[in-house]
Amino acid sequence: MSDQQVADLVRSHGIDILVDLTGHTANSRLRVFTAKPAPVQVSYLGYPNTTGLKQMDYRISDSYADPEGTTEQWHSETLQRLAGGFLCYRPSPDAPPVSGLPALEHEYITFGSFNNLAKISPDVVAVWAQILLAVPTSRLIIKNIALADSATRARYQQMFEALGIEPGRVDLRPPVPAADGHLKTYSEVDIGLDSFPYNGTTTTCEALWMGVPVVTLSGDTHVARVGTSLLHRVGLDDLVAERQTTYVEVAVELAGNLKQLARIRGGLRETMHESSLCDGKRIARELESAYRDMWSTWCQLQ
Repeated sequence: MSDQQVADLVRSHGIDILVDLTGHTANSRLRVFTAKPAPVQVSYLGYPNTTGLKQMDYRISDSYADPEGTTEQWHSETLQRLAGGFLCYRPSPDAPPVSGLPALEHEYITFGSFNNLAKISPDVVAVWAQILLAVPTSRLIIKNIALADSATRARYQQMFEALGIEPGRVDLRPPVPAADGHLKTYSEVDIGLDSFPYNGTTTTCEALWMGVPVVTLSGDTHVARVGTSLLHRVGLDDLVAERQTTYVEVAVELAGNLKQLARIRGGLRETMHESSLCDGKRIARELESAYRDMWSTWCQLQ
């Protein structure tokens, strides 16, 4: 259907609140929203930024990803914050059990990041290299689809080498096809390193579900604060850094405390399961309440 046909369909059904889950990404239908076919229009989840459309009334977030008084200036929409977090994670039913701490077997710490390579900029590489230098026997696993390309692997290997990291300490891997195999790779990782300023989302949730704590760097926009929101939900606020130097310090300190790492790993899945991050009923109720507030506000203005 054309955008106009979709807009006409929305009007014909008398939709009160229309929600976009795509934003400025592939197969976007934002032109439907520019026709304002519904009284209240909302941007949610699929695009971690403002749409920039005057016709989009709200964007759903939370107070950790978008603290009040800090990120409103970057949005054309009114921010609607959910108290229990702006997203919900449903773990894979095929996820393998949480393994023991790899460092206890290998006698060295393994850091890991399975984020999209576009998020791993030279600045990120430089900070990760600082962590590896500060933990001399440690290793780093980076895994994503772009690393299936040999030239890309060579480029990133050269970036680390230029910063003083020996080739054998950085393991650049292509993706593992099966979901089970992908998650099983976390049995090799002691500590996850989040990308910045564009944090991970699904990758962070998967790491946490597999018992792997993630160190994140908090910034001043939504994409740079998703890690802050996720870690808060599972009680790992101590792993949120406000500066790059602190990010390095947090990772190094955690790497030096195997007892703490083992304790976190042993209890993280249960903690996450019982948290608001995995509570589907919670987010359904909060969304319903948010939609009711939006609708009440619109009615009062008529």
